[in-house]
This record gives sequence, C-alpha cells and structure tokens, in this order.
Amino acid sequence: MRLPAETIAAAALIEVVRVSALPTEPGAPYPGRVVAHWAGSEAADALTSIETLPGSQQHRCGFSPGWGVRVYEDSLELAQFEAAFCFSCHEVRMHGPAVPPELATQFFDAESPPGQALLTLFRGADR
Repeated sequence: MRLPAETIAAAALIEVVRVSALPTEPGAPYPGRVVAHWAGSEAADALTSIETLPGSQQHRCGFSPGWGVRVYEDSLELAQFEAAFCFSCHEVRMHGPAVPPELATQFFDAESPPGQALLTLFRGADR
C-alpha cells in the first residue's frame, strides 16, 4: 500500500480510531473513539505494517470501516492524513492535506498475513 512518503518520514504520533460511522461531509474526520496513541518506534512499526499490505481487488460491501489511523507531525495541530480501513471490502480511504488524489482510495488484501497482523494490532490497541 502506498502512503504519503514525506509525511511518513515526519510522523510523530498516530491516533488509532475505532471508527463508528462515515464522515458527514467530505474531508471530515471519521467519527469514533480514539483507543490508542502510538509514538516513536511504535508509530514507525505501525506505518511499516500498513505500507507492507499487499494490494487486492475490490470486494463489495458498501465500505464500512472499523478502524482508522490519524497521522500527525511534530506540531500535533492537524492530522496530516487519516486512513480508514474496511476489512470486509478490502478498501482503505485516505484524506488530509498530505494525500494526493491518486492515494485517496486503495485496496489491500485483508486476509493476507500482513492484513491479519494489522487487524490484530488494531484490536490489541482497543483493550
């Protein structure tokens, strides 16, 4: 999976979100409860896990994401990007100031070992 490279290098904090609904307007954050904050090597490891997700074909489910991440740089003022993952239709949608249009919608193999490892990581954050 492709992520905004410049932002990845400058990432200081990741919020892990248990997504509860779709945004009410384009570009708005995905609603949900923040279940964890990852910084330092924990954030770097999570981003590496996301980047290593293999691609997939789209599966139809209507896009119902259960998990998301918000990635912040040092200022922590505005998320540079947010990614919401639907493990049913294998789709991830990203938005934010660092996301070029070609990265906004991607498909990942949610059933692959890296996909299942990411899901386990998200679930482990929600304890």
